[in-house]
Amino acid sequence: MPHRTAGRKLNRKTDHRLHMLGNLAVAVLRYEKVKTTEAKAKEVRGVVDSLITTAKRGDLGARRSLAAEMPHEPLIVDKLMGELAAKYADRSSGYTRIVKLGQRLGDAASIVQIELV
Repeated sequence: MPHRTAGRKLNRKTDHRLHMLGNLAVAVLRYEKVKTTEAKAKEVRGVVDSLITTAKRGDLGARRSLAAEMPHEPLIVDKLMGELAAKYADRSSGYTRIVKLGQRLGDAASIVQIELV
């Protein structure tokens, strides 16, 4: 029995899944709302929340760890450290909201919109 297994595999190999979640997290931070499937949204919620919590520290170490997480996105790091860290300064967690939109026509997958609160 698989004890203490966390997270969804999303029918992808590990590298593909991690890169996909990273790209989706960057999209959520850039556009502040993204339409995706429910399973992907529930997985990326934790990634986005941890990035915002790291940005709220506001020091050089936080900036460097965010830059290491998103090496090709310096504008997103600046947005996290400036705009979003100030916006969520008084909030301890729960920076994202998932709104159900219905089902996709092709395969009846549950489509949701994940957005920053």
